[in-house]
Amino acid sequence: MLAKFTRAELVLVHVADGFAARLQNQLNLADSEEIKKDQMYLNGRQHQLVQEGFKVKSILIKSKEPVDGILQTAQLEKCDLIAMATHGHKFFKDIILGSVAENLRHRTDIPILMIRRFGTK
Repeated sequence: MLAKFTRAELVLVHVADGFAARLQNQLNLADSEEIKKDQMYLNGRQHQLVQEGFKVKSILIKSKEPVDGILQTAQLEKCDLIAMATHGHKFFKDIILGSVAENLRHRTDIPILMIRRFGTK
């Protein structure tokens, strides 16, 4: 609703950070099944949002560090808001594993809208 109200242009970003994604270029690997599924998901969401009247661009980034990929894309695309789904991890899990959302908010001045992913508690 916020995007409709502001007539926002949307940039959908997914960072593939698995082994194959991180080393694809160096090892000249073909797209893994995970990367293919990620791209199909992005394409589907883009198509759906275009049908709803939005101007949408989708970008699949292959990177070891999701935060770096998100920040680089936000800067290149001149984004004025980063909206992201969070997994809703608990405090101790975030301390041990880190949190993309937590790290992101400490590394950018771009406002971030965090939305708990459907189905998480």
